[in-house]
Amino acid sequence: MLEQIEGSRAVAETVALCRPEVVCAYPISPQTHIIEAVGAMVKEGRLSPCEFINVESEFAAMSVAIGASATGARSYTATASQGLLFMIEAVYNAAGLGLPIVMTLANRAIGAPINIWNDHSDAMAVRDSGWVQLFAETNQEAADLHVQAFRLAEELSVPVMVCMDGFILTHAVEGVDLLEQSTVDSFLPPYDPRQVLDVQNPVSIGAMVGPEAFEEVRYLAHLRQLEALERIPSIADAFEDLTGRRSGGLIHSYRTEDATTIVVAMGSVLGTIKDAVDIRREAGEAIGVVGITSFRPFPSAAVRAALEHAEQVVVLEKAFSIGHGGILATDVAMALRGTDCEIHEVVAGLGGRPITRQSLEGLFYRVGRGELDSLLFLDLDADVVNREVERMRASRHSGPSAENVLRDLGEPRVGQVS
Repeated sequence: MLEQIEGSRAVAETVALCRPEVVCAYPISPQTHIIEAVGAMVKEGRLSPCEFINVESEFAAMSVAIGASATGARSYTATASQGLLFMIEAVYNAAGLGLPIVMTLANRAIGAPINIWNDHSDAMAVRDSGWVQLFAETNQEAADLHVQAFRLAEELSVPVMVCMDGFILTHAVEGVDLLEQSTVDSFLPPYDPRQVLDVQNPVSIGAMVGPEAFEEVRYLAHLRQLEALERIPSIADAFEDLTGRRSGGLIHSYRTEDATTIVVAMGSVLGTIKDAVDIRREAGEAIGVVGITSFRPFPSAAVRAALEHAEQVVVLEKAFSIGHGGILATDVAMALRGTDCEIHEVVAGLGGRPITRQSLEGLFYRVGRGELDSLLFLDLDADVVNREVERMRASRHSGPSAENVLRDLGEPRVGQVS
């Protein structure tokens, strides 16, 4: 049923349709509305049987999810940004134990300096943890991916993270076609755990593993990710067969058939990129878009097939590895090893800075003229950066850069009384 609904509420309603038996979370913006809504449904009896557990921290949230999943309960949680970092030890444990927990990550920048707005630095911080990471372009896809995530997690006994852009998606109100309970029930079978703690047959979970077996255990986790590469498309196909709607999968392409330049990105920015590409197409440029849905496992073969005929690839990403460069661009470059394709890394939207169609049009125009460097920070204020660099060179006690930059921009600082 199509409803005008906030993205967070659409996810909450869809998660409830998946019949989780344990939900545990600690509130942190911009995830809070999801958990508030799920908690209200449990309290009202709309989601039953389900135990909603109020925990004292994000670390506790993931720890409870681990315990619940290990006892055979379908388990769900959600977090964002610093909350994800606080639970990071348990995030790795959940993957190492092969527990099929589903978690919503409302993507938000990581401090310092503190920032509550959207980028992808939180997801990138745990990209090697062993969780499947699926990125949603729209609120419709965010809702649909949760249904697919529970099925994928439980078929393979791996944890799955559904990433949706904080505020841009979580707080946006738009039309979302919510599924019926009977539809979800026919797609998502009752949870049949691969491993379960049973008092009648006691076993150890998470026992210490020494050098004689650790490498093999980690390799098996890698094999489960490789198996996910096969299951993700088939689950998306099954979802489309049932609902008539295409969501999920590994990647999706837009106007790439004859494109000599292809832009690669993840998340909600894909919509703005498509608009800018349409305009450049009208100007006669052969340009297209490839959106990555499955960031982990990374679909190298699918990416290579989609890009290998392009002359230039522009990877636009909302995070970067300090001291190195683009993270997504590194994965794309590995997928394209041995080709003659030229790759440009563009970092944009950090800390919630708007990525406008106008900026993208200018970027694509420069690409067409061969004016783009290998690494570009889109809309970077070079004057502000240069002033701070000069300040640091001039004085050993130059002070914190964040405060200095705000002062240069004339922005009020937290706690400042005007």
